[in-house]
Amino acid sequence: MIIGFDGNEANVEERVGVNVYAFEILWGLYNLVKKNYQDIRLIVYLSSKPCNDLPKEDKNLSYRVIPGKNLWVITKLMPSLYFNKGDRPDVFYTPSHYLPLVFTIPLVCSIMDLGYLEFSEQFRKRDYWQLKLWTAISIYISKYIIAISDSTRNDIVRHYPFASNKTFVTRLAYNAKMFNTKINEKDVRRVLKKYLIVGKYILFISTLKPSKNIEGLLEVWSNISPKLGGMKLVISGKKGWLFESIFEKVKDLNLSDSVIFTGFLPESDKPFLIKGAKALVLPSFWEGFGFDPLEAMAEGTPVIVSKVGGLPEVVAEAGIYIDPYNLRDLETAIKKVIFMPRVRYNKLVTQGLKQARKFSWEKSAGEILKVLTRANEK
Repeated sequence: MIIGFDGNEANVEERVGVNVYAFEILWGLYNLVKKNYQDIRLIVYLSSKPCNDLPKEDKNLSYRVIPGKNLWVITKLMPSLYFNKGDRPDVFYTPSHYLPLVFTIPLVCSIMDLGYLEFSEQFRKRDYWQLKLWTAISIYISKYIIAISDSTRNDIVRHYPFASNKTFVTRLAYNAKMFNTKINEKDVRRVLKKYLIVGKYILFISTLKPSKNIEGLLEVWSNISPKLGGMKLVISGKKGWLFESIFEKVKDLNLSDSVIFTGFLPESDKPFLIKGAKALVLPSFWEGFGFDPLEAMAEGTPVIVSKVGGLPEVVAEAGIYIDPYNLRDLETAIKKVIFMPRVRYNKLVTQGLKQARKFSWEKSAGEILKVLTRANEK
């Protein structure tokens, strides 16, 4: 069996969210095939040459680079899948919402979430309509769909009832070699110095965009920071869209001295910034899954998360939940973890470590491979 794989989400230098997912699944499938399935081969389609940290070409994997930019899936990938009959995949998979309109081979896609349907005002119009229309088409033409959480699957079935029998749940995971309890304290101090962080801090990590409720977090921080003896709020993440009001909020609330923006956080720095935090807070209005809380729990850093979307599936009973629309709820939760007795804090750490061990990329890749194999058989 030949599996075609759209590798563009994985083939970027600054990976977040779906980029990390695509990268880890590509490596997971490659390792599974190389170890256990010599009769399976991967062809990874890219619009530019592969990054150095992607798998190297061998008998199990090859790259097909088709240069192009705008609408690459339609203008470049589709013609290649249609007309290159010599090495055509038996099944094609994309770890994102955007399938090519090819009907000669089975298609499988992954859906992160459908939050844009509930919160259209939090998206630029162009992005909203692209997501809405192309996702709907992908769900319609796919042989199977992979949802990253039960929450996402439920949303898919609610909006597209015909997809109920072809949607499977395969949860995300974390890199246990990077995110664990064996973090070197010297490296923690080095990274904190790099970002000019001194003393204790609460950490937020995610893309800066409206759905993350960062402005609500800032309002809460303006109320409690004067009582915390210089503790900082560290906000890490690259600028997404409609982010300008976040920085305006910091100025309006006079928070420049108690809020630190790191900008995009490289994966190489992320474990150490998480390890040094008192807690990680993610007060989003919705999340399909939640990488960062999972990585934090794996390191023994307590998490405060919204009780929405896929977050309860990730955190279970191992974190503190808040209502993202209730800022007093968020304030109470942050103060609770900051002033929590050591015994209770340690219990939260232990619960998080136990919960994190339930997730692995090897398991996720294995489940996706089963779906791809099934798509090819029927």
